[in-house]
Amino acid sequence: MATVELRFSALPEHVRTARLVAAAVARRAGVDEAVLDEVRLAVGEACTRAVGLHQSGGITAPVKVSLIEEEKQFSIEVGDEAPRSAPGDRAPGSATDADVETEEDEMGLAVISGLVDDVEVSAGEHGGLIRMTWPTTPVTATLS
Repeated sequence: MATVELRFSALPEHVRTARLVAAAVARRAGVDEAVLDEVRLAVGEACTRAVGLHQSGGITAPVKVSLIEEEKQFSIEVGDEAPRSAPGDRAPGSATDADVETEEDEMGLAVISGLVDDVEVSAGEHGGLIRMTWPTTPVTATLS
């Protein structure tokens, strides 16, 4: 199992780099060429979401991306350090900004779920993680 780890400051301009690295590693891992656009889009959405959560929460820690090559699959994990509380933890009447952020968060997750068949989302008081997995085909070496 090979893993590439990427950490970047929670700035929107770094999302493009994460997408490019993810697509290159996915290609090398044997993800079907026809699926690479979906990989790029899903990683971009997950990283944009993490950047937004860090920025809105004033979190200075980097966004973490792990690109994991396993025997018959390739996974990408995008982690953030934005704490999440249980849905009922908010004081009544303290809505608007939090509601807008929740809607944007849910929209981002819906886009990711539409792009990736195998996606797992977890979140807690220490942050969240989105794990996306694609099947791979063995890469055969070519001789020049």
